[in-house]
Amino acid sequence: MEESERTSIDPEHKADHLCVLVHGLWGNPSHLSYLARSLREKHSEDNLNILVAKSNSGSYTYDGIETGGERVTQEIESLLQELEHKGASITKLSVVGYSLGGLIARYAIGLLHSKGWFERIQPINFTTFATPHLGVRTPLRGYHSQLWNAFGSRTLSASGRQLFTIDTFRDTNRPILSLLADPDSIFMQALSLFKNRALYANIVNDRSAPFYTTAISATDPFVDLGAVNLRYLDSYSPNILVPEQAVSPKPAQDQLSLYTRLTSGSQNLLMRVPLYTALAALIPIATVAWTINSGIQSFRSNKRIQLHEQGKGLDSYRIPLLTNGSNTARSAVSGAFRRMNSTQGQDYLPESSDEDLTALNGASVAAAAAAPEEPRTPGGGSPLELKRTTSRKADFPTLALSDEQFAMIRHLDDVGWTKYGVHIRNHGHTHAAIIVRVEKPGFDEGRVVVRHWVEEEFEI
Repeated sequence: MEESERTSIDPEHKADHLCVLVHGLWGNPSHLSYLARSLREKHSEDNLNILVAKSNSGSYTYDGIETGGERVTQEIESLLQELEHKGASITKLSVVGYSLGGLIARYAIGLLHSKGWFERIQPINFTTFATPHLGVRTPLRGYHSQLWNAFGSRTLSASGRQLFTIDTFRDTNRPILSLLADPDSIFMQALSLFKNRALYANIVNDRSAPFYTTAISATDPFVDLGAVNLRYLDSYSPNILVPEQAVSPKPAQDQLSLYTRLTSGSQNLLMRVPLYTALAALIPIATVAWTINSGIQSFRSNKRIQLHEQGKGLDSYRIPLLTNGSNTARSAVSGAFRRMNSTQGQDYLPESSDEDLTALNGASVAAAAAAPEEPRTPGGGSPLELKRTTSRKADFPTLALSDEQFAMIRHLDDVGWTKYGVHIRNHGHTHAAIIVRVEKPGFDEGRVVVRHWVEEEFEI
């Protein structure tokens, strides 16, 4: 068995804590090797069992969050039963998700909770790295963004539809991401039981999962780093921002002049001309190849999903996902708002409406103070109600997210997270660098991130 897949199941070891690591889209257990090794170097097999989930390797991540979540749940339950059979006693559980793996992990913990595991096992740490909690639908304006939203959502099978929130999950008439963030769902109830909840979000250059979705934020204060001041953790500067009041606008006199910015932008553009020329020739070829491969993978994914649905032992996972009877009416309303909202395409909401929105205050990477409580129906009230907040104006403009995404922000923040902005400077592929997905010098800043998680956030 590869190092990244090792689990400690020897009853001679007395570890009572199990940590489960879940990889992302197109991933495999080797992507989490550095995370697993760092945990093991800090905590011996006498203190911690480590399971790196492998049932969703490769193209199996096309098969949807719920299918991936059921597979991971089966892995966890099988290991727990094996450990019990060998005389080991697991009393604590931690779960870590990277990228799409964070969403799969949120689904899996809901199933574990519904089956009573959390009555016997205490949930300790739930951590995500670069996880698109709000999906990946781009809030940017223009035909290219609309094209991306339409094209991307149809090239990754079930997972693509779910990440772009155009799916209808089972009989709920809602996207699965909306259900995962519903306070009345088993998933949010399970998440709330964890003693510690933390997330790490790249502030720049994460083209797979941008800041607003990985940080559960209605703003992106890091679009122009030259216009803001950043505050870093003392021992982890300049890579990890403080979780509170991490960013603030620079005074106008401290910002670069328009001439300087235009000059710098022109120089950068000229330097990139050869790259753009090469891309212009390669993109059409790559697009055709990508489309063909996506079609093949989607076909195979649909076949796998059918086989999975026919598999034994799934009945125990097909339980009520909501804990009250308000699902039908609420889902009909949210479905109507979703269809209306799909026609909008602006970058940001109008400035005059900022005072009436649940935008996170851009001056903090962490959640803003909760909005004043208002009477609302179980699970959150109407999408318009979910956008109300205090009269304080946000320091940064509110992104033009969907009503469902605003609701996700409100409900997920109500649970409470410690949010860390990650500033990786030396490599453009920050989505991979944040967990040192591959051992290479360019990802060294990711080692700082992992060290912070192991030393400061992970509670044994």
